[in-house]
Amino acid sequence: MLILGIDPGTANTGYGLVRGGAAALPSLVECGVIRTRARDPLPARLREIYEGVRDLLERHKPDAVSVEDVFYARNVRTTVVLGHARGVILLAAEQAGLVVNEYAPSEIKKAVVGTGSATKEQVQFMLTRLLRLKSVPHPSDAADGVAAALACLMGASLPRIDGGGRNREPSRPLAPSPFARASRPTPARPK
Repeated sequence: MLILGIDPGTANTGYGLVRGGAAALPSLVECGVIRTRARDPLPARLREIYEGVRDLLERHKPDAVSVEDVFYARNVRTTVVLGHARGVILLAAEQAGLVVNEYAPSEIKKAVVGTGSATKEQVQFMLTRLLRLKSVPHPSDAADGVAAALACLMGASLPRIDGGGRNREPSRPLAPSPFARASRPTPARPK
């Protein structure tokens, strides 16, 4: 399985491509950021993000996309603008016919570190261990994208959510990682 993990942002959208599966240890394929210029109007920045994600999808042809879900910032405008960035990312993935997995930041931390309250440094340390890297993916937005991809591989039993909030099965079932037993997030219980 090849998973594209994305950490949305209007200035820097971090991404990471992680390959793994039941019989293979996870490995980092590529990571980086899609940068936009602060002086550009929001629609132009959103176009840059959309085109950058679309390019990644066309070049790598991942099996699924994992996107960090919205966190609620103190500044409502920040949350709304972040929602715009997530929207163009979700659109690009949907147009490519891919399953979109959305994980809250705490779910990503729990999958990678084992606790939803992990620090950024703890997540980065575990990325280097689990992916056998010599150094932390840089910049931190790229590391966050890698963590989102790794969480998807490790938390494959979590329900997949499409853009409308409905559960949707992936076109190909994701195999749990060999690390999943130790740190897989617990699926939510139905109410």
